[in-house]
Amino acid sequence: MAQTDDIITLELGRYRLLEPIAGSAYGLVWRASGPSGSGDVALKLVNAAQMERAAPALRARWVQSAQAEIAFLQSLEPWDECHIVRLLDSGWHQGLPVQALELLGQDLARHSAACGAPPLPRALAWMRQLNQALAKVHQYGWRYLDLKPANVLVDPWLDRVKLADFGTSRRLASLEPHSYCGTAQWQAPEQFFPAAGGGYATGTHSDYFALGALLFYVVTGGQSPAYCAECGDAYRGRLADGAADLLARHGGLPATLQPLDEDRFAAALPVAALDPALALLRALLAPAPADRPRNALHISRLLDAIPYSEGPCLRAA
Repeated sequence: MAQTDDIITLELGRYRLLEPIAGSAYGLVWRASGPSGSGDVALKLVNAAQMERAAPALRARWVQSAQAEIAFLQSLEPWDECHIVRLLDSGWHQGLPVQALELLGQDLARHSAACGAPPLPRALAWMRQLNQALAKVHQYGWRYLDLKPANVLVDPWLDRVKLADFGTSRRLASLEPHSYCGTAQWQAPEQFFPAAGGGYATGTHSDYFALGALLFYVVTGGQSPAYCAECGDAYRGRLADGAADLLARHGGLPATLQPLDEDRFAAALPVAALDPALALLRALLAPAPADRPRNALHISRLLDAIPYSEGPCLRAA
């Protein structure tokens, strides 16, 4: 198990672990001092303690996910890293893959908890940046499939956001239904509810749905649409079997955007932004993939249609 002051040697240098800054069942992220003169980095390790308890197939999947994440980040051209976290170094430690990543600020979940909803111009700027990041992921042949606040890092110095954690990503070249992956509270219907023949038939439009859920989250200061919250609760109760319970409870697919959601979203908006912002939210959270925006350019145009200026919110009109 990793401990403070451990030294980890990667391809380009040696790193000393300083303090843990994030963690999950899959991975651990430490603040680490890098080679002389290079500054601190975020060192991402596979969770070795969980690996010891996991079944062999799950261990192999975790290692493959880490390797796929490294391969994706290594494939990026420098100019494509503007809104995707930069990989600085990589290698192996005690038989497991390790990544040294640029060290940024808080993730969006912690930032929202501390600061609440950002001004609308900033919220729209962040959505543009994440749309660009997803466009790069898709351009390089991947589906991201885990867009959520914990995977969005806020750079406080440049006031921008970057996409991180690509362990769940799947190749676009292989579009047959796959095993369950991602985080239930941020998933499109096709990623949470299995296809008729089994498995999950996701694509680029699955990432657009998650972008819509994130838009709602940012604008409302940390809330989720009711559909997303229900999916999260169902998964926590019965894991992937919770999807069947949810379908039975509703007699079919629950509404992905409810009137109460729209009211809550609208109450956080200036009156001038209300109609185009709701149009974007409805498009992104459409239940059928074919009804969501066609591509990143389409999303960009819908974002550009929302006025930037601040004004009275709907509740104050």
